[in-house]
Amino acid sequence: MIENTFGMNIIPENDIERLAALQRYRIMDTPSEASFDNLAKLCAKIFNVPISLISLVDAERVFFKANIGMGTAKEANRGKSLCALAVLNTDITVFQDALKEPCLIANPNVAGNFGLRFYAGAPLITHDGFLIGTLCIIDKQPRSFSKQEEEILSGLATAVMDQIELRISALDEIQNHRETNLLLSEQQEELQVMNEELTSSNEELRLSQEELIVLNKNLAESESRFRNLIKESPTAIAILKGRELIIDCANDTILKMWDKDTAVLGKPLHLALPSIQEQTIYNFLDQVYLSGEPHYGNEARLSLPHGETLKEVYVNFTYQPIKGVAGGRDLMIVANEVTEQVIARKAAEDLSERLKIALDASKLGSTEVDLATGIMQSTDQFKANYGYTKEESFNYPDLFNTMIPEYRDGVKKLVQEAIDNNSVYSAEYPVKWRDGSIHWISARGRARYDINGKANRMVGMTADITESKLFEQRKDDFLSIASHELKTPVTSLKGALQLLDRIKEKPFTPMHIKLIEQANRSMDKMSVLVDDLLNMNRLTEGNLKLQKSTFTISEMLNLCCNHVRMEGKFELIVEGDKDLQVYADEHRIDQVVVNFVNNAVKYAADSEKIYLKIDKIDQYARISVKDQGPGIPAHVLPHLFDRYYRVNHDSQNYTGLGLGLYICSEIIKRHDGEIGVESEIGAGSTFWFTLPLFPNT
Repeated sequence: MIENTFGMNIIPENDIERLAALQRYRIMDTPSEASFDNLAKLCAKIFNVPISLISLVDAERVFFKANIGMGTAKEANRGKSLCALAVLNTDITVFQDALKEPCLIANPNVAGNFGLRFYAGAPLITHDGFLIGTLCIIDKQPRSFSKQEEEILSGLATAVMDQIELRISALDEIQNHRETNLLLSEQQEELQVMNEELTSSNEELRLSQEELIVLNKNLAESESRFRNLIKESPTAIAILKGRELIIDCANDTILKMWDKDTAVLGKPLHLALPSIQEQTIYNFLDQVYLSGEPHYGNEARLSLPHGETLKEVYVNFTYQPIKGVAGGRDLMIVANEVTEQVIARKAAEDLSERLKIALDASKLGSTEVDLATGIMQSTDQFKANYGYTKEESFNYPDLFNTMIPEYRDGVKKLVQEAIDNNSVYSAEYPVKWRDGSIHWISARGRARYDINGKANRMVGMTADITESKLFEQRKDDFLSIASHELKTPVTSLKGALQLLDRIKEKPFTPMHIKLIEQANRSMDKMSVLVDDLLNMNRLTEGNLKLQKSTFTISEMLNLCCNHVRMEGKFELIVEGDKDLQVYADEHRIDQVVVNFVNNAVKYAADSEKIYLKIDKIDQYARISVKDQGPGIPAHVLPHLFDRYYRVNHDSQNYTGLGLGLYICSEIIKRHDGEIGVESEIGAGSTFWFTLPLFPNT
């Protein structure tokens, strides 16, 4: 019994007859022959594989008549060689990825150090239908194998079988002649020895001449078949003779690639394709000719003729030295155009890069989790969302460790429900970075399943929504504050009016004056709050219209803020370029300045002087309001123009909705200007904005 690693019957029913057919060819254990070696080499080059074998399957072993790429190996165990499978079927046997074939799991050539991944074997079929061996190609990388390639391999296998038939025919013919000569020698033994020898010599010479004629005819037929194979090959092939690189043979595929016809045959390559002389790829041809060593190129860029111009193409190619007919050296070019693949790959890489840029720009992080091991393959942004650097390891347990404990079970439950229902899970939860800061994460993910329907991976995306959470919180705080701020003056106004109503019939007293003043103050506060709300609503709905005109800035500053001047407590000092004019909405700019001055009065109550300064900077006017108050902390400055932001200054609470500076910033932005603040604790604050001097066209 032979060893069998395939887990299936590898002995055909007609194996006894098959072995008898193999033996009649008298080819087992014979030395290597150039005709078979050349066919194996050609096969390896055409399909661009490292290994090509002509194998003959005996009872317990496989004999390699030709071996390209397998070192000095002469044979293999039938129970381990994939060629044993190739003689079971008249079709070509193909394993595009051996690791995916159940019958090859235990095969040592696949599972062992040899690392076979791709196999294609065409059976060698005798004239009476017996499968005695294979022409096979082997690679250590998985690869696809088209029907057209199968046809080429089958054609080459037919050429190998033809060579075997020619070989046995020649042997039989020689043997027959030897037997005939021996018989003649015995029958004529009594004749003259010299005449017998002369007759025998003449006969042998005649037979040799006949055999030579037959062999030459067979060689011509074999060469014709070989040229037909080249011509019909979908792979671009050309043969160049001598160091002059005369184009001896070129199939239609390579002629189409060159944008030439058969008129180039017989011409030196540099004359047929003048543009190729200036390209690096041409220089390798002479190096291959001189060294006798092949040269390989991958995705080489070429400029080839295309009508009256040149076009750029990408090719994978081989320059292979071969033995010439007259004993010299010729070169064979085998090339495959991969322009579309290269362009598609570059487009995919470009698309991937664009997606990465888009994800980075939106601060979206992505990951893929191996649910069995907890190992995650994450983008840099994904790690950053949890407070990790791109160099650090960050896996599934680390993710849950960052999560605030009371949220962990809920998130795990959502993930499990998404796995069970093959749905998308969505969650928002806070995480604690290692520096102690709290951040909010918005996460979405979906499971991926194996062929058995078991979830084995989870693909997800996250975004840091801390800012939006803070915004929502500020908005909620704003609604609470707005309710409170409006309630206070309304309550005060209502109380004053109720008291006035009670004493309306009584004589006029200081109490009447006090209640009226209280009512007016409440109305003023309500008016300010309502104006802020109305302006905010106009901004949100895009209805804040600008009525622009040309005006002198200093005149506007001298007329604004009269309510502050009339109190007499603060001095408003206008400085700078008092003749500077701008094209803007004077009413809205007045509103911005009033807001700045009101803030100076509110937060810098001890600053008796408030400076209103006008500067010209390039094509812009810069207007600033400077106080000499306590200043604003540095951590507050970036948020002053945010919507709903309110300052608690020196532990004092001030009234307002936190909308004033936000509305100011929107007004200035709609003027195509800039707004900002500069402040230092103990040295006062300067609020400023810029306006274009001329209308934008």
